[in-house]
Amino acid sequence: MAASHRNDLTAMTGALLSAGLLGVCGAAQAQIGRPTCANPEIAIEAKPFEVDYRNNNAVLRDVVITQCDLRIRADEARVTGGLDFENSRWTIAGDVRITAEGGSLKSDKAVVSFRENVISQATITGTPAEFEQQRDDGTVSRGHANTIDYETGSGTVSLINNAWLSHGRNEMTGPQLVYNIKTQSVQGKGKLGSGKPGDDRIRIVIQPRDKDEPEKDPDPTDSSPEN
Repeated sequence: MAASHRNDLTAMTGALLSAGLLGVCGAAQAQIGRPTCANPEIAIEAKPFEVDYRNNNAVLRDVVITQCDLRIRADEARVTGGLDFENSRWTIAGDVRITAEGGSLKSDKAVVSFRENVISQATITGTPAEFEQQRDDGTVSRGHANTIDYETGSGTVSLINNAWLSHGRNEMTGPQLVYNIKTQSVQGKGKLGSGKPGDDRIRIVIQPRDKDEPEKDPDPTDSSPEN
């Protein structure tokens, strides 16, 4: 029985770290709106892990998940309901770092959602959760909030609760700020689920430029409508 169990675990290891965890998803990406790439499978690397066959759960440590230019790294990932990318949620924790399209997010914890073999969303939480992107004009946009939702298809990063976003000397604060890493634009939104006066107020602080400082691109608080 012990030898049989070891053989099963070896087979599971091979499946996890090779073809078993590769989801071909070109058609699904087009449907969801995620851009295609030359190698669109989901790949996972991990160090020793635990598999609970009876309950169909797994714990992976020092895990790296990649798909196209999206990379997710964490100390640990807990999987419930089986290693399935059709419609599943993975809870990852410990030095969580996500990079995509020139942007990066880091936090203590995240829930990564898979839909139709595509990494569709990552919701990260922290004290606070942080975001950063090197912009095309050479400046850096930075933000933080209690919760950050990253939608891979639209490229939107929603900073929710105690949201703060900066670009150079300019800052925005509010209940919810939505930054698009594809278009490098931002929207300020009201507090979710609240109709109270003042809950939708966005504060923008624009620092004056020094006389000798060269003029740069228009103010980044220009907003583009989100779909």
